[in-house]
Amino acid sequence: GILIMTGANSAVGLRSTPARYIFLDEVDAYPASADEEGDPVTLAEARSLTFAHRRKVFLVSTPTIRGLSRIEREFETSDQRRFFVPCPHCDVMQWLKFERLRWEKGRPETAEYLCEGCDAAIAEHHKTAMLEAGEWRATAEPEDPGTVGYHLSALYSPVGWLGWDRIARAWEVARGSDEAIKAFRNTVLGETWVETGEAPDWQRLADRREAWTPGSVPAGGLFLTAGADVQKDRIEVDVWAWGRGLESWLVDHLVLEGGPGDPACWQQLTDLLVRTWAHENGQHMTIARLAIDTGFETSAVYGWARRVGFAQVVPVKGLEGFNRASPVTGPTYVDATVGGKRLRRGARLWSVATATFKAETYRFLRQDRPTAEEVMAGASFPPGTVHLPTWADGEWLKQLTAEQLVTVKGKRGFAKLEWQKLRERNEALDCRVYARAAAWIAGADRWSEARWQDLERQLAVETPPPTPIPPGRSTGRDRPRRASAAPTGSGGAEDGFEHDRLDGNRALGAAPGLCQRHDPGQL
Repeated sequence: GILIMTGANSAVGLRSTPARYIFLDEVDAYPASADEEGDPVTLAEARSLTFAHRRKVFLVSTPTIRGLSRIEREFETSDQRRFFVPCPHCDVMQWLKFERLRWEKGRPETAEYLCEGCDAAIAEHHKTAMLEAGEWRATAEPEDPGTVGYHLSALYSPVGWLGWDRIARAWEVARGSDEAIKAFRNTVLGETWVETGEAPDWQRLADRREAWTPGSVPAGGLFLTAGADVQKDRIEVDVWAWGRGLESWLVDHLVLEGGPGDPACWQQLTDLLVRTWAHENGQHMTIARLAIDTGFETSAVYGWARRVGFAQVVPVKGLEGFNRASPVTGPTYVDATVGGKRLRRGARLWSVATATFKAETYRFLRQDRPTAEEVMAGASFPPGTVHLPTWADGEWLKQLTAEQLVTVKGKRGFAKLEWQKLRERNEALDCRVYARAAAWIAGADRWSEARWQDLERQLAVETPPPTPIPPGRSTGRDRPRRASAAPTGSGGAEDGFEHDRLDGNRALGAAPGLCQRHDPGQL
């Protein structure tokens, strides 16, 4: 046989010779296009198509930035194999996570691993026997049955190589520098780096979920808003309760089947405007404002809003970019007479700086909060705390954390920040942003202390004023409206990803992980 080597930036080299076996190393470092002829990975894979099911394509790489990482994208379509090792104390099989490596502050030499089964400390010297008894296990259903993927971090380094104490020391040195932490996550943990505006980990949010009666409003919730995201075959709605300091609770999640072309779907949305939710103190609350996106089927959205009126309904349009004078502007009156004069009683549109509210939401989700013991002792949650119920499932949480803020270069080479999707579905995040915009439009960012006390009297609750949130750019007078009150009737690695595609075939990996695609019959 022969060995042909070429660079990812050479389109000629990538497509010149058929090959049954293709090894693509450090794919995250490849250029977006090879000689302006397309993605170099796609060009290279095309060389193996001649060999059909007998081909194997290996993709290996240290991951880089989430959302831009080729190897992570490929790994997520695979069966996501992790190396499971047994605990020397209880024999529970588990894959090693950096979060369970513990040591005394300033003493990395005390590093030890806590078993997720029995919580016992595992010493470094146990690792040899653990690795010998370990096995690869799939942790996901592959989107592509022709692909298998492997991920391995430096936590698995054999005794005498990179020890847990050195990993702990490297982390302590890296803390305080984003660039150093990025290098640590990429090369030691084999994980992607999330740029400023980091999306919270959905599994961490799952651990923070709280139990209260489904469909009810906890004591701190003083008014309700909703965000509606219009899709081709459905309208998704999330209802949020808001309290002092913009503390919020997810109260309800509804999927109205049918979409904008189905009158029954719009009727369900209309019915939602008069539906009530029970407050913990016994009052019943309606939605003060419902913000609905006009980006899809604009005319249908305006038509529905005209029919139900604009007392509760707020058509919104998202605007990109930061540094806007206000996160919400408007309304703009979109209906006009034959002579071109705007009709103030017609349809209206509010413009929302979605980037601002996404950044705020993620900041609120990431902030520290008191422990259960501290809450029992009387500690209060910080302003902006987002409370999620136990019924919020993994899919919804993934949608809430589906975007990240990254730095990109514009057409003229200047750096700018923009939100990019980590996953295709992000309806939960969109609905949260719209509901937050509805709270802003209702006046929550500008209400006086007297206004908050009035809402508390209506609901017969007393909550102490929280520590104020530092003032933002938004300003304006307190203009409370009856409809904004909530109660009814009260007014308003040297490690990384390895990915194997079993179609006919291809494999992916991150150093030193290995990724390969191959014929299922050869497994």
